[in-house]
Amino acid sequence: METRVAVMSIIVEKSETVEKLNSLLHSYGEYIIGRMGIPYRQKNINIISIAIDAPQNIISALSGQIGRLPGISVKTAYSGVISNG
Repeated sequence: METRVAVMSIIVEKSETVEKLNSLLHSYGEYIIGRMGIPYRQKNINIISIAIDAPQNIISALSGQIGRLPGISVKTAYSGVISNG
């Protein structure tokens, strides 16, 4: 199965949604390479970056599910790195 490497940038504006986001990320944990979270206390937001290596449909599904959470925005950047397996 072909996989791609991508980075998701997530901005959390509503802290009450963090639990749902963490649960969602946990369910895709087998594809996540790494995660970095930065609390920006002055603006009362959290900035999260997720590095992921997964099939295109999995990346799109995760991004779509994250984007539907209230108070959260997400953008995904894809690398040109595609591998089999």
